[in-house]
Amino acid sequence: MRSRESEGAENTKKDRWAFLGFYRYLGNYKAVFIPSMVALFLTAGLSLAFPYFLSQLIGGTSGGVELLRDAETVDPKLIQEGINRTILTLLGILALQAIISYWRVRGFIFAGESALNDARREVFSHLVRLPIAHFEQSRAGELSGRVAADLAVMRETLLTTIPQMVRQTVMLIGGLFFVFFFSWKLALYMLAMIPVVVLAVAFFGRKVRGYSKEGQDALAESSVVIEESTQGIAEVKAFSNEAFEEKRYEDTLGSYLDVVLKGAKVRARFLAFIIFVMFGTISVVVWLGAGMLVNGAISAREFSAFILFSVFVGASLGTFPEIVNQIQKANGATERLQAILGEPIEVAEGQVSDEVQGRLEARGLRFSYPSRPELEVLKGVDFKAHAGEKIAFVGPSGGGKSTLFSLILRFHEVEQGELTLDGRRLAEWPLASLRGAMAVVPQDVLLFGGTIAENIAYGKPGASLEEIQAAAKEANAADFIESFPEGYETKVGPRGVRLSGGQKQRVAIARAILADPKILLLDEATSALDSESEKLVQDALEKLMVGRTSLIIAHRLATVRGCDRIHVMQGGQIVESGSHSDLMEARGTYRLLAETQLL
Repeated sequence: MRSRESEGAENTKKDRWAFLGFYRYLGNYKAVFIPSMVALFLTAGLSLAFPYFLSQLIGGTSGGVELLRDAETVDPKLIQEGINRTILTLLGILALQAIISYWRVRGFIFAGESALNDARREVFSHLVRLPIAHFEQSRAGELSGRVAADLAVMRETLLTTIPQMVRQTVMLIGGLFFVFFFSWKLALYMLAMIPVVVLAVAFFGRKVRGYSKEGQDALAESSVVIEESTQGIAEVKAFSNEAFEEKRYEDTLGSYLDVVLKGAKVRARFLAFIIFVMFGTISVVVWLGAGMLVNGAISAREFSAFILFSVFVGASLGTFPEIVNQIQKANGATERLQAILGEPIEVAEGQVSDEVQGRLEARGLRFSYPSRPELEVLKGVDFKAHAGEKIAFVGPSGGGKSTLFSLILRFHEVEQGELTLDGRRLAEWPLASLRGAMAVVPQDVLLFGGTIAENIAYGKPGASLEEIQAAAKEANAADFIESFPEGYETKVGPRGVRLSGGQKQRVAIARAILADPKILLLDEATSALDSESEKLVQDALEKLMVGRTSLIIAHRLATVRGCDRIHVMQGGQIVESGSHSDLMEARGTYRLLAETQLL
């Protein structure tokens, strides 16, 4: 049996390079990515030509001057020709490096950005297919803010940090090769600092990773405040709570700043340590080399080359603290994205079935929300709705009416009892067939920030303009839509803020008409409207309900008087059932509510 320590070490090892798993998205672009990576190695290798030929110029020139002093037979023209040849070779290599770099950068960005777009699509596709319960456990804006921030970190890492790491690694290895070539004795002194640097990376890197993850979480929290405040801006201003929201945002930014500053201390200590060890070692090695030069143990050219390559080695090592920090950020971002991609999704694809008749039945239905398992919301609910019937659910708030709708839509699964459609358990129906046979008109209509036509067409993507106009006319929406200068192309604004409540409801009804459902769910569809808007909406709803099984949640009993059956829900149970006239004669809860509202 494996120990917990060994499992933890294995998980840590996996997480350390977890972000590299996102390179799988590059598979579709390997024809561009692989040549770009080869070009990256080439340009990194060609970078070593600069210190090599520069050392020839410096060392060769000083050597030539010494020879001129000691021997009159040396031709200065030959030395000048050698210098010219060296500089021309160097310029040629630099030109080649520049040309390769141009195509390498273009190719790398094309492949990287395309692959990241694929990653964004996959994450979003998975996100919108998660069950409702997942979103109920997250605050508004938390998921979107976190995904956007984490993908931004991934972009920075994949497109900038990894190429930088490859480049600096090639230059480090190449630089070490040349310092050994020119003086193995001095190189061994320099290598003494490598284990120290590796240990420092391991020690500080773990701490940096923890702070990076905390910082990303705190930043996501600040995004939540922005989204909540902007979405609820009317409430913010109505209560004059601008200062309160500002303070709330400042608090989240303060938390983020605290974490970042703690991480900055660790990073600063890491960088300071690396600089001291690295350049201190180089200084000592140069001091030793100067002594060897004086004693004739090393030539001027070899010493010049060694110094230049040592600087390149030091510069390469100096970039690794920031590279490690960015990789730690990427690991934290990857873990969160993988957590989202690891969540089970709802499979709602497929064709909508024509088999649905619209007969619903509940027997002994019991349910508690996962977040509050101790509180039973539905306590043995029974009802029947035959195809084409209008069934109403009324009663005080908290009675379980909206929960019942969420179970019918399979936003949550039934815990105990049975809920069937046409005699078949809801869980046995494909989600595409089940939800495709239903349409919801809620009290608080959400319109997307596009045009009126686009919002109506949401009920039937790809619908023609003629179909959209016909649905709007049937929903009593055509008159107000056509009164706008841009007609059906009028922008509704974020969440439909440019339309009144009654106008939004009629757009939602037109959307439902276009969907042509077998089952209609009306959740307080007229409760927030003035009397004029209510009449127009109610008239549109009456036309919409013809020939469809309609389940209606209502507090205004005047809107349900004509229903085939009315169920009074209280405390998670149906306490009364019958027609309006039956319930008025029963002298129970319904009559009490009716006398309060209707008389």
